[in-house]
Amino acid sequence: MKKWFIALFAVLTFSMAAQATIEVYEFENLQQEQQFKELGNTLRCPKCQNNTIADSNAELAQDLRHKVYEMTKQGKSKDEIVDYMIARYGNFVTYNPPFTVATSILWLGPLAVVVLGFGIIVLRSRKTKKAATDEQWDQDKEQRLKALLDEENNGDKQ
Repeated sequence: MKKWFIALFAVLTFSMAAQATIEVYEFENLQQEQQFKELGNTLRCPKCQNNTIADSNAELAQDLRHKVYEMTKQGKSKDEIVDYMIARYGNFVTYNPPFTVATSILWLGPLAVVVLGFGIIVLRSRKTKKAATDEQWDQDKEQRLKALLDEENNGDKQ
């Protein structure tokens, strides 16, 4: 019984090591290999979110690598492969999404907030200046000021 347990343990251990194999892709020419590497480093794994499909070990990333490999072997261009991935997984699959109506808020939102904030600051500062200049300086205020200054100056002399 002990021998069976050790044998089962050894089989399971070696089968786990077989799962951790390195994927090797063979190409017809150097250009295809470079295209595959470039796409692997520019396409994002939809599951991992911040890893490229070349860096990710997720099953989805492995499937995407395999699909990129197949399409590269078929002679598809980089743009055709990226368009296929965008059609299937959306703009999220690229690290640099294109400027569209849907992404315009992400691109223009911060700029709009800065411009709006600066505009509010300018308008409020103009209102404050205008309110200060709108107060009329009349003779009554002038006489009270002189009386206070005379009172203060007389207090210093004594």
